[in-house]
Amino acid sequence: MKVSILGCYSATPRTITNPTSQVLEINNQMYLIDCGEGTQVQLRKHKIKFSRINQIFISHLHGDHFFGLIGLISTFSLLNRPNDLHIYGPKGIKEIILLQIKLSKSYTKYNLFFHELESDQSELIFEDDKIAVYTIPLKHRVYTNGYLFKEKPGLRRINIDAATGQNIDVCYFNKLKQGSDLKQEDGTVIENETVTFDPLPTQSYAFCSDTVYNEEIIPLIENVDVLYHESTFLEQDIEKCIPTGHSTAIQAATIAKKANVKNLILGHYSTRYSDINLFKKEADTVFEPTFLADDGLVFKF
Repeated sequence: MKVSILGCYSATPRTITNPTSQVLEINNQMYLIDCGEGTQVQLRKHKIKFSRINQIFISHLHGDHFFGLIGLISTFSLLNRPNDLHIYGPKGIKEIILLQIKLSKSYTKYNLFFHELESDQSELIFEDDKIAVYTIPLKHRVYTNGYLFKEKPGLRRINIDAATGQNIDVCYFNKLKQGSDLKQEDGTVIENETVTFDPLPTQSYAFCSDTVYNEEIIPLIENVDVLYHESTFLEQDIEKCIPTGHSTAIQAATIAKKANVKNLILGHYSTRYSDINLFKKEADTVFEPTFLADDGLVFKF
């Protein structure tokens, strides 16, 4: 599992920082999460192939999380993109994007599908044979969702030495990978576990930005491998959290600890602070391991 941070700062883009956007790569599939202004420039800068992005997940309709979307959609069209593009986000995102496309007469040459969200309960919104994606209802100033990506178990792996020792023909390997026992011509049965290994462990990733401290999400993200949680403020400015709908680094760490997650990534820092290391310093008092997101960083788990 790989997380590429394209931007992780709040509010407005600057010459040295970018608003929220990241790419999750899991089970050889790539997903774009949020699309702040400048996302397509960051994708180019970090050599992430546009053609591999077929699903985009938008958390909410504040500009620092989706103002880059119309530009990316238009660029996809200019590049003669052949693949369908699916966009998941709050109700209203379809109207916003289609109005811009209509008035600029910039109709896409590929199929564009919108999946608008409005439930205040967690729901399954995307699923294929490799992964399932659920919403994580968050508490912010506007309707907001985080996203939980859960990898599905893969096929069993062939123990080549054991299979060779049993003189098993390669034509039966697919059957073995699917977990079946193998019946030989003489009637004896080769038990699957004697010639295969367990599938590789599955992984999970939870994205939570933007939100106030909210323990209601804990059951949804419990035991995930990686949690990305916003940490807009340091503890000295905790009084700003409720009116703005944000969290502190310590609050993010508290959620991570109570949910028993394996790793925490902090992000969505207010640009009022000159040193983001202060966020890690505060979070470490509650939970470890904690990592600091920063533009251009890539995390591998």
